[in-house]
Order: sequence, then C-alpha cells, then structure tokens
Amino acid sequence: MKAVVWHGVGDIRLDDVPPPKVQEPFDAIVRITTSAICGTDLHFVRGTMPGMREGTILGHEAVGVVEEVGSAVRNLRPGDRVVVPSTVACGTCSYCRAGYYAQCDNANPAGRLGGTVFFGGPQAAGGLDGLQAEYARVPFAHVGLVPLPETVDDGQAVLLSDIYPTAWFGARLAETGPGDTVAIFGGGPVGQAAVACARAQGAGRVILVDGLADRLELAARQHAETVDFNTEDPVEAIRDLTGGIGADRVIDAVGVDAQRPSGGPAAADDRQAQLFEEERRQAAPEQHPDGDTWVPGNAPSQAARWAVRAVAKAGTVGTVGVYPPQVDHYPFGEAFMKNLTLRCGNCNHRRYVPRLVERVATGALDPTPLITQWSATVDAIDAYAAFDRREPGWTKVALGLGGEGAMPPGSGEHAGVGTGTTAGGIGRPTGR
Repeated sequence: MKAVVWHGVGDIRLDDVPPPKVQEPFDAIVRITTSAICGTDLHFVRGTMPGMREGTILGHEAVGVVEEVGSAVRNLRPGDRVVVPSTVACGTCSYCRAGYYAQCDNANPAGRLGGTVFFGGPQAAGGLDGLQAEYARVPFAHVGLVPLPETVDDGQAVLLSDIYPTAWFGARLAETGPGDTVAIFGGGPVGQAAVACARAQGAGRVILVDGLADRLELAARQHAETVDFNTEDPVEAIRDLTGGIGADRVIDAVGVDAQRPSGGPAAADDRQAQLFEEERRQAAPEQHPDGDTWVPGNAPSQAARWAVRAVAKAGTVGTVGVYPPQVDHYPFGEAFMKNLTLRCGNCNHRRYVPRLVERVATGALDPTPLITQWSATVDAIDAYAAFDRREPGWTKVALGLGGEGAMPPGSGEHAGVGTGTTAGGIGRPTGR
C-alpha cells in the first residue's frame, strides 16, 4: 500500500509498504478514506521532536471504514464508518475510566510511566505506524474507534480526529467560562478551532494572535479580534483591548516551533535573541533544512512567554501546543508572581470525540471551513512542504484517499450552512 514514511529529519517519502495485519484480539484494520497533515507531524520532519524510528508511517488523523476486527472487538464490524482519535487508550485502566485517556497505563510498551501514545509518533510515544496510509492497524479499537453517522462527511469528521478535540481540551485547560476574555496564541488549525470551542464554552470575547495574513483573516471570519505580532506587540495589544488588565484565559496553540516577529515593536526587542537561538539548538539538535523548508522555529519559548505576560493576574494558561521533553525553558517566575494557574498536556481525545461528533451531526458545529486545502495522496509530500512553509492558503491540509464508504467533503447534512459553521457561515473551503 502507499504511505507517507519518515526516513530521517528533513526526509519523508511516499513509499510502497506492506499493509497492516491484526496482531492482538482488540485490534482493527481500518481502510483510510481521508487523512490529514498536522503541525505535530512537522515537528518530526523539522527535528524538534526526536526519537523517531526510520520507516515509521506518519499521521494521526483519519476517517475510514472498518475492514477487519480482532476476536475481542464486539462493538464494531466490517463496513462501519469511523473516525480514529489520535491518541491510543485501553479504556479499562483507572486513568481511562477517569477520562485521562492520554495517560493510559496499558497503551505504551514502556509501561505505566511511558506517557501518551499516539499514531505516527516517536518511540517514546509508542512507536506506532500512523494514519497517512491506505490502511492502518488500530490497537484497542473497541475503545478508540468512534462510529460516524451518515450526516457527518469525511471533511467534517477528519477534523474531529485531533484538531477539534485538542482545541476543546485547550479551552477546558484554560478554564474558559461564561463571559471570559480568551486570548489564543497561534492561528494554525488548533488555534482556529479554539475560537469556536472557546465560544461554545461561554467566552465573551476571543482574541487571536498570529503573524500570517491568511490565518488572521480566517480568524476574523469567525469574528475573533485579531492581533498581528509582526505589526503590534501582542502583549501590549491584548492589554489595550482589555483595559490594561490582560486576558482572563490564554490558550497556547503554538508550541516549540514558534517564530519571532519579523517586524513591528515586538521585533525590536533583541534581548532574548541569543536565548532563543540556544533554545532552538536544544530543541532541535539535528536539523536538515532544505532551503526554507523543514526549518525549526526560531523562538521555541516565545508563545509561552507571551502567554504568561498577556494573561491577567490570577488567570489561567492552557497549553496544547507541543513542547517535547528536551525543552525546559518556561517563565515560571513571572507566572508565580502573578498567581497564575498553568495547565498543559496531550488531549484526552476519546473523552471529547463522541460529543463533538454529536455536535456536528446536529448542526451545532461545522468544522469544514477550517480545511483550506485538499490534496491527493500522490501529492502528499508537496503538500507537506507547502504546509511547512506556511504558504498562504495552507492552514489545514486534508489528504483524500477516497474509495467505497467515503463521504466527500460538503456532503454532510449541515456542511457549510448556517451560523454553526466555523467561519461564521461564510463560504466553503478552497482548494478542493
């Protein structure tokens, strides 16, 4: 079968690989109809998340059709259409039963202290092959796979695999409540989804900070207040917008590959330039850029520092942008002196996916405007490169594999209609 395979930092290829087989009683084999590229995938190619095994299939977002189930899987059968949550969990340990699926005791081969397991990641995260392939093996499928109604199409469902659950989780980490002013750092897919999720959780105002015009425009279409960090100091802008107080809640949806401002008042401060360069060397000790592609972010702790400065005293910062273990710079002293609550971590996807499927099925939410590019599998590597370079119009990339059981984007009952759309009811995604 065809699959996107990691061969090294700066080296991914579309390869022919053997299809997966059922290995354990709770396994299922899923034929993938739609996958997607995530910013986390870029960490592996840029070198900011180490520990990858050569030959690993990438990807942790997918929609598909069940082809085969193991002997212990009683709630699914071949032909079922499903969304695959990005993290893997057993469903029986105390952590899973409490809703902390990302900290499952049994999913990680390293044991109870191993931490989160997700598809297409490094050895420390389970070393599982990913979902950017024609077929995938899903462990603990009786828990992990979430059935889809016919009213939810592939374009909607693939965003429920990781992006929207992570955004919902980020808003929960930030303790978003009625009337809160929420600032979101990062206008990538999770940051954009966090606009809708924060509103659904009661936010009165949403401010989104980014440096790319097309991402700021997409946020503005969702009626968020936008701040361009290349023309304004984002901390000062947020304070100005909040009467000098700061945001009640902040969501860091950026993580380790943050970029320094290229202009404006925030770029004039060079005091941390040397620190950021040291952080980048620590975050990505192995780098293999190809021109302006696969380049690690030049300010790993920038978003974290802005988040702590921009939140009001006694406020909360929820971090869902990825910071791998080798990154240990955080403005803890400033956070301490402001009595901040700091919450972070990997999303407990299985806890939120069923609820989000229900919201989409009833028309309360339509995430499809967030997908700005659809790419055929044969173009996957070029799509990776364009997404990595943050080219205009490449905010979220879906990979369409098609086949029997696929529901084309826009065929969902509530796709692209009404005020429930992510983009406020304006238009449909481009690049189909």
